[in-house]
Amino acid sequence: MTTFTRLKTFAAVSATLVTLGHAAPVVAQTAWDMATPYPDAEFHTRNIAQFAEDISAATEGGLNITVHSGSSLFKHPEIKRAVQNQFVPIGEVLMANLFNEDPIFGADNIPFIATTYEEAKALWDAQRPLVEEKLAEDGIRLLYAVPWPGQGFYTNTALEAGGDLEGMRFRTYNATTARMAELLGAAPTTIEAVEIPQAFSTGIVDAMVTSGATGVRTKAWDFTTEFYDLQAWLPKNMIIVNEAAFSSLPEDQQQAVLDAAAAAETRGWEMSAAIAEESVAELGANMTVHMPSDTLKADLGTVGETMAAEWAESVGEDGQAILDALN
Repeated sequence: MTTFTRLKTFAAVSATLVTLGHAAPVVAQTAWDMATPYPDAEFHTRNIAQFAEDISAATEGGLNITVHSGSSLFKHPEIKRAVQNQFVPIGEVLMANLFNEDPIFGADNIPFIATTYEEAKALWDAQRPLVEEKLAEDGIRLLYAVPWPGQGFYTNTALEAGGDLEGMRFRTYNATTARMAELLGAAPTTIEAVEIPQAFSTGIVDAMVTSGATGVRTKAWDFTTEFYDLQAWLPKNMIIVNEAAFSSLPEDQQQAVLDAAAAAETRGWEMSAAIAEESVAELGANMTVHMPSDTLKADLGTVGETMAAEWAESVGEDGQAILDALN
């Protein structure tokens, strides 16, 4: 089935559900499909499953959400547009994926400016109203957001300073990581995630940045020996809902969704922090885990300041206000 055919099918289903909801708003049961890009085992998906269960319980089955994980309903780049166009009422997206639509979505992708969960939370508190405003322009309501564990460097050589990365072929996966590599004097090299082990073993890349959780999942110790627990940035996934679909719900069901979303955000941040700690421990059992030296931290901080200034300039006054919340 093509993407276009899927969109037409879900548009028809959505229209039917809205019609039923208006015909009998008091007694009708509403069924929503939810598009998510990650597998069932991923902590984000497990958190979403609990979110859906909480809503079903709170509404006594009046609103039931079926979670379609692993991009089985829509591919990740399609999800935001599908929610916006009411092809599916609710979905999950990596916020940074929307950077090209507006740089405000990329605040949590600036490296080395928010390197703890406390700092990431302060950044999110400042960023959230602006994210909500941008999504509202597209008829979308933000429900909640949860960060991934912080990003770290994986190498086969020790790093004492930022200059040690100079000349290394650094695996990058978006414009932000490419810019970071350039500022560190490394050579940005685009490699798909599935190609990472082979890229290291064949010398195509010498270093990469990703979370401890991803390092564990890919068994990074099979192709690298050193992990630097930098918490370089904590990118967030966000759960979004079509505003028209949300507004068509009875008020008590709307409140149930909002209550479940608040609980899911709190729970998700706690899950992320726990997994970050567990992942670093597992990496430490299989490879050498380092905390960055003072020199390396200072050098990386300089890169972060440069990238933050560039980002703030692209956003304008609102961007500087977000950065000021970290001071």
